[in-house]
Amino acid sequence: MSPITHNPEPWILGVLYSLDGPTAISSRQHVQGITLALQEINARGGVRGRLLNTKAYDPGCDLALYRQCVDRLFTEDGVDVVIGCCTSLSRKAVLPTIERRNGLLLYPDLYEGFEYSPNVIYAGAATNQNTLPLARYLLRSGARRFVLVGSDYIYPRESNRVMRDLVERQGGAVLDELYLPLQPDAARMAQLVERVVELKPDILFSALVGQSICDLLQACANAGIDGSIPIASHNITEAEMLALPKPPVAGHITSAPFFASLDTAPSQRFVNGFRRAFGAQAPVSQIAAAAYSVVHLFARALEKSGEMDTQSIIDAMRGVPFEAPQGQMVVDYDNNHTWMTPRIGRWNGRDQFDILWQASEAAQPDPWLVSYGGAETLAEAPGP
Repeated sequence: MSPITHNPEPWILGVLYSLDGPTAISSRQHVQGITLALQEINARGGVRGRLLNTKAYDPGCDLALYRQCVDRLFTEDGVDVVIGCCTSLSRKAVLPTIERRNGLLLYPDLYEGFEYSPNVIYAGAATNQNTLPLARYLLRSGARRFVLVGSDYIYPRESNRVMRDLVERQGGAVLDELYLPLQPDAARMAQLVERVVELKPDILFSALVGQSICDLLQACANAGIDGSIPIASHNITEAEMLALPKPPVAGHITSAPFFASLDTAPSQRFVNGFRRAFGAQAPVSQIAAAAYSVVHLFARALEKSGEMDTQSIIDAMRGVPFEAPQGQMVVDYDNNHTWMTPRIGRWNGRDQFDILWQASEAAQPDPWLVSYGGAETLAEAPGP
């Protein structure tokens, strides 16, 4: 049994998410996952007899405000650990402050890879855990003609760079690579879809972000190509699909560690708890699962370390398995990214992704793609 402190003051976890603007859909999933985890932790008595509370700021997708808010968390609010940032733009905006003050950032989102900070726990899928399995699946399914689209910043551009390399190594063709602002107007989105209709690819690979995902899906439906040209992605989730007036038709493909349809006991406990907390029809995505899981991982580490010390918490998190909704998660000793199980899901046209394939075990994170893990034979052999 853990020792109980006589100090009644709660532990404080800083939270930085933008609940309006272009990334609001993803940010709400993050915040709901965090909220559910805290409810469960505090219902059990908190950590070492102290509740785990939050100090939250909404920077409104403004990078300057992200910098101001994270500095305020450290200097005025006495916070040492922050969870937040829905994009690589915001993560990179706050990282200098996090490192300068030797704080800890919990980053529960997939991203482009090619980064390491001793002050960050990367709790979303790395490129080898989503882009590589997706490329294998698509190429082995016969896709050869691709159009790549994305929001115009580092995550989509790096994701498309890796996908282009994988496709072209196997003799496939990238017919075009198109970028839009993070908040494109309807005319720009319609022009993009017109170009896709003109090119007739086998696959439209999307690295669009936030509300742009919904806009793309709706524009494809308006153009009459919803379903005829599948959209493949690693960041289109149940949340975006169910935000539309009418769900997209079946056939779109997502590569992710978690889908709400995952039929395991930890997954279904999480999904059921999420919907009890936020509504029976609430969408549950990989984003919510990652945020939920990393808060539980953090609370376990804090229980072990007994202090809000960055290195002590990271040491306590590394190498310790956690049965997360998405399967067993472990923070890697070498790079602070998490081991997780890659999966491929196909949208069923109604309410969920049906899982087509999953790895037999958790994949070690390789954020620098030191080894493409068999990329030279991506198009060979059945299955990813």
